[in-house]
Amino acid sequence: MGHPVLVTGLKNNEEIFVKLTIDNLDGAGAIDYSAALSAPLGSGETPLKIERVLNTPSRCTLTLDLSANGLPMPVRRGRIVVTSERGATLFTGYLATEPVRIYVGVATEGHVYRIAITAVSDAASLDKQPMPSFGTTLLGTGAVMLPLAGSTTGNVIHTLNDGDGTLALTALQMTNAREVANDVTLSGEIEATTYIAETFNGDGTTAAFQLSETPFHPKNAVSATSSTVLLSDSFETGVLNQNIWKASDPGSRLSFSGSGFTVQGGIGYDGQTTLTALDAVELGGSLVIEAASVQLTAPSDGVICGLYRGPTARANCFAGYNVRTSGSSVLVVPYVNGVEVGTAYTIQQGHKYTLRIRVYSPEAERILQTYYAMVDGALVAFGGGENGSPVSLVFDLQDLGVSSNTPATVLYDGSVNVSPGFCTFVAVDSIQLTGSMRSFSITQEGSAWITSILPSGVKRTRLFGSTGEGVDCQLSTTGKLTFFDGRIPVAGERVTVTYRACSRAVARLEDAASVNAAKSRGYAGTASVRWLGKVVQPIARSSVDCESAAQAVLSFAASSSCAIAGTYSMMNPAVDIQPRDILSITTGDTVLEGIVRKVDVVDTLSAPEVLNYKITFASGWAEAMGMKLSEPVAADAQIPVTASDTISGPGTLTNLQQLQIVSATATVLQIDAGMDPPAGGGFEVRRTDFGFGSSTSPDFVLRSPVRGFAIPRTAQVERYYVRMYDNSAPAKYSRFSSAIFVCLPV
Repeated sequence: MGHPVLVTGLKNNEEIFVKLTIDNLDGAGAIDYSAALSAPLGSGETPLKIERVLNTPSRCTLTLDLSANGLPMPVRRGRIVVTSERGATLFTGYLATEPVRIYVGVATEGHVYRIAITAVSDAASLDKQPMPSFGTTLLGTGAVMLPLAGSTTGNVIHTLNDGDGTLALTALQMTNAREVANDVTLSGEIEATTYIAETFNGDGTTAAFQLSETPFHPKNAVSATSSTVLLSDSFETGVLNQNIWKASDPGSRLSFSGSGFTVQGGIGYDGQTTLTALDAVELGGSLVIEAASVQLTAPSDGVICGLYRGPTARANCFAGYNVRTSGSSVLVVPYVNGVEVGTAYTIQQGHKYTLRIRVYSPEAERILQTYYAMVDGALVAFGGGENGSPVSLVFDLQDLGVSSNTPATVLYDGSVNVSPGFCTFVAVDSIQLTGSMRSFSITQEGSAWITSILPSGVKRTRLFGSTGEGVDCQLSTTGKLTFFDGRIPVAGERVTVTYRACSRAVARLEDAASVNAAKSRGYAGTASVRWLGKVVQPIARSSVDCESAAQAVLSFAASSSCAIAGTYSMMNPAVDIQPRDILSITTGDTVLEGIVRKVDVVDTLSAPEVLNYKITFASGWAEAMGMKLSEPVAADAQIPVTASDTISGPGTLTNLQQLQIVSATATVLQIDAGMDPPAGGGFEVRRTDFGFGSSTSPDFVLRSPVRGFAIPRTAQVERYYVRMYDNSAPAKYSRFSSAIFVCLPV
């Protein structure tokens, strides 16, 4: 098992050590390709090399000679496993590209080729928490990674000394290292800020309205070219796109036809015959999940467009369309938290439908980033976790056989107070479905949600999208709201657009102990050493992420030994070494500790087996534990005046995600804050979004110690900003305001 010492023509008496298997996904299982490992003669290349880099999928490059081994050509997406002589797993992954034929010469049997392969790991140690990047990433705004099950973070420590290998500190350039800092300001991406509820009255004729602020949207969050289409597949190639989907089909019930993705029954069990997106869906902002040109016939049983928190089973379905048969009819019914809700709809034989699920969370970022730093020889995580949020849900269906101007049929319009931050998207879970779907898509529509209250008191969600989708209106990324003919708000209809404002994410933190220690030594004028920069990777999508990154930086930046970097080369380590492991190297009287950033493993084609390891490590500012920083801070960042502005002042209490107007008259706005205040605290109302904490400034309106309160009206157009506060001294406030914008008669 492994590969031979490289001798031309030697085929039968080789000694094999490293073992390489490839599963070509053809039902034959894993095939041993070890004996085919061979570098092009005279090329100076190695037949097998593994490159491991922190925060990046590992790569394995290898060259095969298939001419005399009778082995099949490996295929793209084939599964690769490389193990050492000792049985250690060195690499697992898949072929990222089609194998490449390399011409190496002519032999008696004709032209001779070697096969070059590049594989990418499927278990990369990425220290970014939750959500996958892509390709077809299903994140709203930026790249975050799901934590890998069973992965460790700096728990493996390799104790080495001078005699175990060769240490080089040539990468240590103290003159280029960032300075020791105890006051750090970091900027991130454009983030969602103020929670705005903008309300106006319809008059029966006005069709277009301009919002007062530019709504937060993915296109202004990371870059102007950011895609809002998170997943889209129309199945035009007749084969499954394995960059998007994974299928489970033990009964061979899934196929392709002229109608698209086709399902012909199942094996009678939930979660067995499925089409599942590879990447999870972050339930942030306003999402539209769609199955187009759906045709269903009896008998049918299963779920379409399911969002699952856990294994694919109806009990774990957070939202989806439940499909069942009643007599000879097929019904589709909205399904929320494992229960049918709303109205059941009878599918007409031969009709095609578009099924949509609209999901709205006031939080654009549900999954917070994790940043790491070496603290006292151990890797420590900062940040992470989820933003809790309620979610509004609308299920609407469009019969494609009727006029495109016909309004979509709303089957359910409701909300869930507690929702998961992300779900698995299972496009089809077929217990016994019969039918087809032309396409599936998931689109991020920004941060807006539109509701209205008719003069009769009936409340409804106003659907927005594109012409021909059976919706009410269209909302541009700049905040222009345009209602279509026949959907214009009637006289006295009160329309509310809920959305988030946007600005640059920024945080400023200081190491108080370091500052105070410097002051105690008489360095008051230089006690605070500042550093300003940007978080490049992992992406900081919010000020909370910037604060987590700043905490990681401060944990090592205040140390005078924060810039050690180097390489360590050795052969056959006793334990395999991975990125994010820790090296503890004794050199003379000094112990150097650093996190492993990169590992190159090269097979030398020798017997006994020799694996050369080149390990790149760093600590502190030299390499910020998986973070990539740059200078200077973003030009449009509003830098806090002091570090306390982001950690002990406003920005520590819960934001008022569900604050709303309960009623509006000519003299008063009745407000529900959406939650009870902390003991001894309350809600502060101001006419501008700054100065919270002062009751003497002219923009101060009132403080309320209770959840429900009234704001006196003074004009037709008014703006009020509300934050929650507690009873500490000085009082802590919500990080962002919740704003009430009204244009209503007085």
